[in-house]
Amino acid sequence: MLEMTREEFEELVAEALDRIPPELTRLMDNVAVFVEDEPPADDPELLGLYEGTPLTDRGEWYAGVLPDRITIYRNPTLRMCESREDVVAETEITVVHEIAHHFGIDDARLHALGYG
Repeated sequence: MLEMTREEFEELVAEALDRIPPELTRLMDNVAVFVEDEPPADDPELLGLYEGTPLTDRGEWYAGVLPDRITIYRNPTLRMCESREDVVAETEITVVHEIAHHFGIDDARLHALGYG
């Protein structure tokens, strides 16, 4: 497994977030991004997870709820990558993938766009 500290990986996630176009980040609402070392035991290869209500599904009822949660998992990413450059690329893909879920884009469309 590739070696990278939690702090270094968190910085890569922050950099990936910074590369999201401002016109999109302005539209993001009530969402928090976290880094964890390992995904749930039932899905050990999971790189990222979006939990919440996509913007496209929110209606008048949407108020007073906890923020949506995007979690990026460090260790599965490090296990699948061979170099730091691979980690940078995979982290960016994963961050974009999970943010796209916040915007209501499903996995089939993301795979078609190359963010699978």
